[in-house]
Amino acid sequence: MVTDAGFDERESEIARYRILAQEVTDPLAARLLHHIVIDLEADLVRDRAARPGKADG
Repeated sequence: MVTDAGFDERESEIARYRILAQEVTDPLAARLLHHIVIDLEADLVRDRAARPGKADG
């Protein structure tokens, strides 16, 4: 089970990847980082939805 701190850490990780994607000069690297962000966000949404007893917000 993921704790609130775990969700916060994952949100920070996503933010770091977003920054990297904006700063990188290689188009392929930027695209790959963009896809990593999409996957991480989808995982985060899925895990939050599966969390018992907690509402989003």
